Order: sequence, then C-alpha cells, then structure tokens
Amino acid sequence: MPEEYDVVILGAGTGGYVTAIKAAQEGLTTAIVEKDKVGGTCLHTGCIPSKSLLKSAEVYSEMKNSEHFGIEASGVSVQFGKVQERKEKIVQQLYQGVQQLMQKGKIDVYKGHGRILGSSIFSPISGTISVEMEDGSENVMLLPKNVIIATGSSPKTLADLKADGEKIMTSNQALNLEELPKSIIIVGGGVIGVEFASMLADFEVDVTIVEYSSFLLPGEDEDISQHLQQTLENRGVKVFTDANVNPEKIKKGGGVSVTVEQEAEEIEISADKVLLSVGRKANIEDIGLENTDIEIDNGCIVTNQYYQSKESHIYAIGDVIGGMQLAHVASREGITAIDHILNHSPMPIDSTMIPKCTYSRPEVASIGLTEKEAQNQGFSVKTGRVSFRSIGKALVAGDTEGFTKLVVNEENDDLLGVHMIGSHVTELISEASLAKLIDASNLEISETIHPHPALSEIVGEAALAVEGKAIHS
Repeated sequence: MPEEYDVVILGAGTGGYVTAIKAAQEGLTTAIVEKDKVGGTCLHTGCIPSKSLLKSAEVYSEMKNSEHFGIEASGVSVQFGKVQERKEKIVQQLYQGVQQLMQKGKIDVYKGHGRILGSSIFSPISGTISVEMEDGSENVMLLPKNVIIATGSSPKTLADLKADGEKIMTSNQALNLEELPKSIIIVGGGVIGVEFASMLADFEVDVTIVEYSSFLLPGEDEDISQHLQQTLENRGVKVFTDANVNPEKIKKGGGVSVTVEQEAEEIEISADKVLLSVGRKANIEDIGLENTDIEIDNGCIVTNQYYQSKESHIYAIGDVIGGMQLAHVASREGITAIDHILNHSPMPIDSTMIPKCTYSRPEVASIGLTEKEAQNQGFSVKTGRVSFRSIGKALVAGDTEGFTKLVVNEENDDLLGVHMIGSHVTELISEASLAKLIDASNLEISETIHPHPALSEIVGEAALAVEGKAIHS
C-alpha cells in the first residue's frame, strides 16, 4: 500500500526543503523525494561553494595589497587544494544542518528518483509518486493530497558547443577544479559568468568574457553594468560584448582555441579552458509530466500566481517555472504555495520586490525597476546617485569602488528601484528591500538615521541626492 501524505515535494533544493519545513510547521504530513543530496544545487553546486571560492579569492587579493593598510606581507600564495578543502568543509557543515532540520520537522526523505503517475488503482487523479529508490530496493509509492514540483535546473550548453568536463566546462564542473588554469574563456556574462570571472581574476588567471548582449549582467541597470565592465577590465579581464563564439571553429589541443564573432569581425583567442555560462534549463525530464495535464511553455512548467499547475493539486516552484531563478525566490514561492494549500489567502509575489545579488568584486545588488524599465513603463523618473568615495567607512575599508543609485517616481516620490555596486552591497540591499516592502519614499529613506561611520550611509545620501540635497557629495 502507498504511504499517504498531505504534501510530497519532488526535489530537496533550497526551495524544496524550505517548503517542506513550512508545511511541517503548519501540521501537514510531509515527504521529500530527492535523488541526490538534500540542499540541492544552491548548497552543493551553486551558491554556497561559489561564494566560498569568491571569499578565498578576495582574501588573496587583499593580502597582496596589504601595503595600502601599512601592513607588509611576503610569500603570499594560493594553495588551491586547501581553498577547495575549505569549500567542501562549509558545504558539509551546512548539509548536516539541513539533514537535522528534516529530522527536527519529522519530514520523511526518500532518496531516489520520483515520477508522477497518472490515474491508477491508487488514485482516480494523477499525482501518485513512484520512487525508484537509490539503494535498488523495490519502488515506493507515495499518495499525496498535494504535490509540489521543485526539481530545479541544470546548466545549459549551446546546441553545437557541448561541455566535455575537461577543456569545456559547465559551472558545476568548474567548481571542482583541482588546480587553477592559467587562462580561461567564459562564454556568457550573466551572474554566474561574472562571478567566475571576478574570482579567477583575483586568483591571477587570465580571463576573457564573451557576452552576446551589449552589457554584462544584462538584467541590471545600464549604469551598473557599464561600471562593472570598467572595473573588471581595469583588473585585466578582457570583455567582448555584442559577441558570440562560433561553435564550428572550436579547436582543442593543449588548450582551446575559439573564434569570437563581433561586429562582422572574427577574432581568434586561446585559453587553457572554456567555461559555458549561458543560463540554466528546468529539470522537467523524466518526472512523469506526460502522465498529467500540466502545461509546458518554453521548457518550463506553467503555473498561476499561487504556483498551481493546470492540475490544481500539483504545484511547481523555483527554477522549473522559469522567472527569477534565485534560491530565495524559490523559497518564497514554496511558502506561498503552502499558504495557498491551507487557504491562507497569500499575497502573490511581486517581482519588483525581489532583491538580486551578484557576488563579484565589486558586488552588485538591486531591487525594483531599472531607470530604463521605469521609463519604458511610462513613469516620469528622477534619480539620485552617490559614490562610495563620499562615504568615510568605505575610505577606512580601503575600497571606494562603486555607487548607489535610486530611481524614484517624480509624481509621488515612490521608490521604483535601487541599484548598487560596491563592497558589501549584497548586505546593504536589504534596507532597500524593506523600504520597498513598506512603500517608503525617498524622503522617508533620507530621514532614516544611519550610523556613522557606516557603509549604509550611502543609502540615505542617495535618497537626498534624488532632491539634489546630498550632504557629502
């Protein structure tokens, strides 16, 4: 007989396990089906390991430049094996913590491959889950009242340019490099590509980025993107925008030679390795969707604003539905789905209320509309921009790179967007997120008393700058 649950979640990434905890907290009997490890991409092959490597690269860069602080250091070198050991230790510590959370919440975890079945002897509607157990034991049948699909995504490759794991890599493979290459070509200048470029440049790897769009980080405000490109180039990173790699002219030997096409010009460049950073695709294959009436559009599951699929008892969250493929978005979508299952009338998620972060050096963070997006939507906007050079704490920290920019509705002073580039802005963006949540105006932000000296002063200064009244710039 099948095991019965209120909720069964396919996938135990950040979205999946957070959703499971929320369901268990609400008294729902809950199970997760995961074919790999609880924690998913973010913990094992994404957010956490990449940020660990970025931190080690940042420390190395700071130590090389410690003379700016009056500190002389000699013999500084990268022990990349130990860098990787540190990364794995962090991942394992967090992995153990997530497993403990599953036990604490009395959440059953089935380790295996789950597939959704159609109507059968177990249920008159689709939704029974058949779990092909990893240990080879007999399949387990789960009979849930509700299913939540949270199977995440995988790195994309190009149609004619496949990863071989050696010369041409995906981000998953690049995270497990045993030694640093001397040079690398990164195809794609989005968040993942930029973070790898920044990290490897700090590790003294010769880095080239090839980006199809006109700017790095195409989804960010153009002022931010242009400043980021300039700072990376100042650090020795070579950047090709409005460009693409011709897959028919890839040559492999001791390294890799690629032909970059840019403005009708062909440029041949070579490196030890190529990193493909061209986005991610939803993991929807072989999970039984063909046994349901679930709709697929552009490779992603179609849902309503409460994350219900066409089959009202089957929900989907996170990367499998497209949109903003971020761990914190998947978590919030899962919480919304559980609240909807419980008839708690949750508020739909507004994409302009979601912060985005890039953990490069300098960091990039934003929330809301870019200046161009606001203008395209018909808003009459005013902006305020303040450089970190005006902030005392930034001078003390020895890092004045970057700025903060506010985009405000000229008609009613509503905050439309906040865009930041600089040290620790991935922490500072939370103030902007709260301001957006409570619908604060730039005047209210400027009247908020910020501590001195603190990097957060730049938010208040930028709010004043909207009215031409910044104090320190």
